[in-house]
Amino acid sequence: MNAQIGIGMVCPFDMALDRELWRWMPESVSLYFTRTGYIDAPVDVELCRDLNNHAEISAAVRAVSSVAPRAFGYACASGSFVYGMAGAMEISNCMLAAGAERAVTTSEALIRALNTMNVGTLAVATPYTAALTGLLCDFLAESGRNVVAQAGLGRDHEIWAIPYHVTADLIRAANHPDADAVFVSCTNLWTYDILADLESELGKPVLSANQVTAWATLCDAGVLGGETTPADWPTTHAQSLFARSIAA
Repeated sequence: MNAQIGIGMVCPFDMALDRELWRWMPESVSLYFTRTGYIDAPVDVELCRDLNNHAEISAAVRAVSSVAPRAFGYACASGSFVYGMAGAMEISNCMLAAGAERAVTTSEALIRALNTMNVGTLAVATPYTAALTGLLCDFLAESGRNVVAQAGLGRDHEIWAIPYHVTADLIRAANHPDADAVFVSCTNLWTYDILADLESELGKPVLSANQVTAWATLCDAGVLGGETTPADWPTTHAQSLFARSIAA
């Protein structure tokens, strides 16, 4: 068996989609998941602020550092955009201080993906409450992006139970003719199997929280963006973000 490239994933306590993040990984990559502590609260602004517990994030990083991941991701969109761009950077700096060689949050990964795709104007689809969706739009505006449309489900619990067809309709509802792309937020929302089809249907990139997190951590781990690409890639080549990064 060939040596594995490790990526550490720090997740909130309620993360239910470990399997989805695995689907972006070639056989040569192993994910090491670790979680922050349980909080008894609905998924809204206050919970997402509470997820910014740097002591717990540092402990989560140290919990898997012994297996030497090449990169770490903080796999939570709302927990990393709730305090704006500075708050997202503070989380990644916290992970670096705890021993991560490289670190990126989902929200920072989104900005990197938008830069790669040359997206300046976009539409936003979320499962969130209106207040949390508004903070995502504020975060994107702070990064210099123009959000021309948005749609949300107003969901504050069990986001992982939302079926694909509901998410697909949400993305369609958020789409706007002036949007260069659509971003669908939340790492607890299933998206893998619908992204390529919706890109074909809408004629533009459709990015998701888990997708950009997987992509950015793979780049940081040196798996993407080099002269060679593993031969065992899954079907991510059909998604435009990965198609730009996977060498022929």
